[in-house]
Amino acid sequence: MIVAGNWKMHHGPESARSFLRKYRPPTGMEEEPRVLIFPPALSIPAAREALTSNGGVELGAQNMHWETEGAYTGEISPPMLVELEIRHVLVGHSERRAHFGETDADVTRKVRSALEHGLEPLACVGETLEEREDGRVEEVLRRQVEHVLEGASGHAGGPGIRLAYEPVWAIGTGRTATPEDVSRAHGNIRGTLAEVLGHEQAREIPILYGGSVKPENAAGLMEAPNVDGVLVGGASLDPESFAAIVAAGSGGRKSG
Repeated sequence: MIVAGNWKMHHGPESARSFLRKYRPPTGMEEEPRVLIFPPALSIPAAREALTSNGGVELGAQNMHWETEGAYTGEISPPMLVELEIRHVLVGHSERRAHFGETDADVTRKVRSALEHGLEPLACVGETLEEREDGRVEEVLRRQVEHVLEGASGHAGGPGIRLAYEPVWAIGTGRTATPEDVSRAHGNIRGTLAEVLGHEQAREIPILYGGSVKPENAAGLMEAPNVDGVLVGGASLDPESFAAIVAAGSGGRKSG
């Protein structure tokens, strides 16, 4: 189980230090989930420094360009992330697609570049409300997943990809897909993976759910079939709230 927190444009360097000083991972759980946090790029060094006294958390970047260098003002390259000892990177988040015009082809390029540089991309897919109401959920997910896999082609045996299903209509709106909705969408994604990669390899790719995940609904979402974790937005900004979701990722069960 993976619990990932996307801070988006929140928590500057000092705030990131404060969060990680206050965050206390659950103890005594039977199975501890893998915990990833994606701070703003400016806060990565401060977060890295704070983690020296609070382990158990891995850091990732919220975005990257596919080129290694060049005249791309404001962008961050894969080698820069590697130099910061970053292993994980978000790719194709719905906000990048909606606000910055990123396309499926861009996602393909980013996935390919991330893997070439030893990074592990967490690629986001999901439908808008209009696409959902038009009955196009399966079509949209298939197209987006196929573009992710195109970027991953030829990288078997290296760092792996992860997927996050984030229905755009549920991000930051307070609306959450039901566990049944999530399971159905994740099943569609898993089916596309199996068609392209085969069933055995498809089972090895984690699929996270993202969309108004909160402590109150996290356990139910992570218990749904085909759900391998959650990508948390707003609820990841508070250390106690995030710790509660991490606890839900282990079933909240004390060992012994």
